[in-house]
Amino acid sequence: MQAIVVEEAGGPEALRLVEQPDPWPGPGEVRARVAYAGVNFADVVMRSGGAMTPFPIVPGVEGSGVIDAVGPEVTGLAVGDRIAWAPVKQASSIGSYAELAVVGTQQALPLPADVSLLDAATLTLQGLTAHYLATEKVPLGPGVTVLVHAAAGGTGRLVVRFAKHLGATVLATVSTEAKAAVARAAGADHVIRYDETDFAKEARRLTDGRGVDYIVDGVVGTTFRGDLRCLADNGHVCVFGRAAGLSDPFNPMELFPRSLTVSGGSMTSYLRTREEVLRKADELWQGLREGWLDPDRHSVRPLADAATAHELLEGRATTGKLVLEVGGD
Repeated sequence: MQAIVVEEAGGPEALRLVEQPDPWPGPGEVRARVAYAGVNFADVVMRSGGAMTPFPIVPGVEGSGVIDAVGPEVTGLAVGDRIAWAPVKQASSIGSYAELAVVGTQQALPLPADVSLLDAATLTLQGLTAHYLATEKVPLGPGVTVLVHAAAGGTGRLVVRFAKHLGATVLATVSTEAKAAVARAAGADHVIRYDETDFAKEARRLTDGRGVDYIVDGVVGTTFRGDLRCLADNGHVCVFGRAAGLSDPFNPMELFPRSLTVSGGSMTSYLRTREEVLRKADELWQGLREGWLDPDRHSVRPLADAATAHELLEGRATTGKLVLEVGGD
């Protein structure tokens, strides 16, 4: 098979298209002929050595395809089934940047007939992430104000969609006018250009000085201090990523005067059983059918363009999801 392989940690140039032996599924695993691979920051972290994954590696934690081989001790899945997959359990690397991928049955999500393989590779990981950020951390609904950083990105845009579907008021931060248009189209009530203004001051102004109830932050390095300044009393910020690096240290006693809450967010902590995984995936597909959770793709590129896809993602030059086409539909 052809696969993107990283021999040692490095930049996007470390992603090389080579011939590899075909993998074979072991107990509790299936092999899929990959149709599409989602491109995620988790892949960047893996490629650069931050995931502590032994090299060489085939990146790609998310994808979609059709099962073409089934290992021992597998039930409920069969050759010919259309599936999507994502790291719904810890320590799940998979290797989707390849023509064939071995997927554990816990990661494999059967697809309804009306969900395309392309939409599945676009929505699964970010959709399940947005699901817990919008439904598990803070009860969202009318009267609740949410600020979403990087609101034109793959996850941020879907959080905006979820929050608006639930009736919340959404403030969105973005860095360009093109990204502002994406955030507005997703339903954001107010869009803040953080490259032009202090987002914390603007969030205070837009809420008549009260501040926001909830902040969804996957940027952190350049935003966290501002988050604390624009939270309302009893407000909550959830840190679920670090696209701009780590934040400056802070003293937990800074939270004390206004009863603020800071929490970390990991998708796998909210996918505790197989039943929960399948139920939440079904809710994504239902949102897709109803139209409020429509997929938004920056571009679909051939597998050989994996390095360019990583450059775009790391350069924050994307709106929506980057997808690699491997076998297609």
